[in-house]
Amino acid sequence: MDAFEKVRTKLETQPQEEYEIINAEVKHGGFVYYQEGCCLVRSKDEEADNDNYEVLFNLEELKLDQPFIDCIRVAPDEKYVAAKIRTEDSEASTCIVVKLSDQPVMEASFPNVSSFEWVKDEEEEDVLFYTFQRNLRCHDVYRATFGDNKRNERFYTEKDPSYFVFLYLTKDSRFLTINIMNKTTSEVWLIDGLSPWDPPVLIQKRIHGVLYYVEHRDDELYILTNVGEPTEFKLMRTAADTPAIMNWDLFFTMKRNTKVVDLDMFKDHCVLFLKHSNLLYVNVIGLADDSVRSLKLPPWACGFIMDTNSDPKNCPFQLCSPIRPPKYYTYKFAEGKLFEETGHEDPITKTSRVLRLEAKSRDGKSVPMTIFHKTDSEDLQKKPLLVHVYGAYGMDLKMNFRPERRVLVDDGWILAYCHVRGGGELGLQWHADGRLTKKLNGLADLEACIKTLHGQGFSQPSLTTLTAFSAGGVLVGALCNSNPELLRAVTLEAPFLDVLNTMMDTTLPLTLEELEEWGNPSSDEKHKNYIKRYCPYQNIKPQHYPSIHITAYENDERVPLKGIVSYTEKLKEAIMEHAKDSGEGYQAPNVVLDIQPGGNHVIEDSHKKITAQIKFLYEELGLDSTSVFENLKKYLKF
Repeated sequence: MDAFEKVRTKLETQPQEEYEIINAEVKHGGFVYYQEGCCLVRSKDEEADNDNYEVLFNLEELKLDQPFIDCIRVAPDEKYVAAKIRTEDSEASTCIVVKLSDQPVMEASFPNVSSFEWVKDEEEEDVLFYTFQRNLRCHDVYRATFGDNKRNERFYTEKDPSYFVFLYLTKDSRFLTINIMNKTTSEVWLIDGLSPWDPPVLIQKRIHGVLYYVEHRDDELYILTNVGEPTEFKLMRTAADTPAIMNWDLFFTMKRNTKVVDLDMFKDHCVLFLKHSNLLYVNVIGLADDSVRSLKLPPWACGFIMDTNSDPKNCPFQLCSPIRPPKYYTYKFAEGKLFEETGHEDPITKTSRVLRLEAKSRDGKSVPMTIFHKTDSEDLQKKPLLVHVYGAYGMDLKMNFRPERRVLVDDGWILAYCHVRGGGELGLQWHADGRLTKKLNGLADLEACIKTLHGQGFSQPSLTTLTAFSAGGVLVGALCNSNPELLRAVTLEAPFLDVLNTMMDTTLPLTLEELEEWGNPSSDEKHKNYIKRYCPYQNIKPQHYPSIHITAYENDERVPLKGIVSYTEKLKEAIMEHAKDSGEGYQAPNVVLDIQPGGNHVIEDSHKKITAQIKFLYEELGLDSTSVFENLKKYLKF
């Protein structure tokens, strides 16, 4: 936790509204490596909270627009440091390698690097392994050395275009894992950290529908996998020299409706970070005696933030929610207790409430919701409501702290997060029940959630708004077609709205990779007809729609601008046609398409975007936005 001492000091001594986002920061040996201004720097650990640091590299030398460090890796003996550098307007990245000496110098740079890790070989030489990404696809693995013995070679290429490759170094640095996976299937190869030039060893050949991830401790592999029944994640283990699936022994099983968020391995303990029935837990497993200690975390917490940690005695992490900044917790193995950060207590804990409710979907399935509102709010039926949804790829709905969400709650809004099928909040089956030919389950869940909220006295249709980004746009766009009367206004960011045409275009970078999620309408008539039933673009018709604000990015490779523009034009035509048939007094909804420059997919912290979306919602609902923007200035520098 020493690496984050500077952050903690600020959180304890400053008012909570002075929230800031901290860039990548890594502790290695006696130094902390981080970004200071436009430079990669390091300082001695005990001096990390002052301005006594050494500049290693000036990012301005790369001639990028507002570059920032996304990830840092330090070579084992600290001869080199590698850093991945990006800009906010692009997903492209550059990996630089800096030689650490009295006068640090950039030794090399590699474009389009996705993941990277250091390993030391038998000759005590540092070897950098990295993956190369082209057109959002990551199929090639390289290894490079520097100094007098420079070399750079590709040694693995994945031939199946639907798979993605990434690297992970086990916690004890004993093995580098090459992870090859798509949405439902994975395969892992091991590179021996003691002899990285030897050929990699296959753990288990890919089996369709089987996912697995690998950690290592004391010559044993700990494997998080969904193999066997039920098809949810479970922890298995096997000897490192007999890694094949027939040797895996069941070690620990999860409860039903459990999402495994992360796993951390220590000398004598394995720590599982879990979400069970929409609440957070930490399970600490003693590896010497197989004991299990399950800790239920505070009910306000909605998400984990994992810390890089080299202390074998403690397991630090942070908890957060959409309206509360991260707070530090540490589990100390010796005491067997969880310790909470002391200091400034956020006033939001007393001024707001968090509720966990369920809605009954059309088929009787219970759909969890998380709701926030002010404690002293009266007559909630007359309060504005902002509903959030995602429901794709088995990913959880984002519930990290967002200053603008905090401001909305302070201004009397109700926030509702709907954890519909297709997401991952209740485990792998929750995802399976909302993909391919079950995608309409997510739409039914969203409809049920909003109707349940209204039925239980949370707002009303004329004050209800809905927001989503990327693939969440599918469910939002579908609801606008099927039940527009439930909503007053919608905000979308980089939304996926033309599913059918996109999935039939195999020249797009992600089409083949995403067949497991949406289906293959080019070769499967059943998939094609099913997509037609919910695709937002395909189902636009002349009717009344809620007002819609769309933020799109000019060079977005994940969700092409062409599909968003086509959707917007078709929607406007349908609205105009409906207006002609509705008479003179009809108030047509507003449709705003805000095209931002750049090639990133979603720019979460764009002040311009945040301001535009909030302004749109307040105007559509006829609310006074003076106080909300004054409060927002406490968090964001305009």
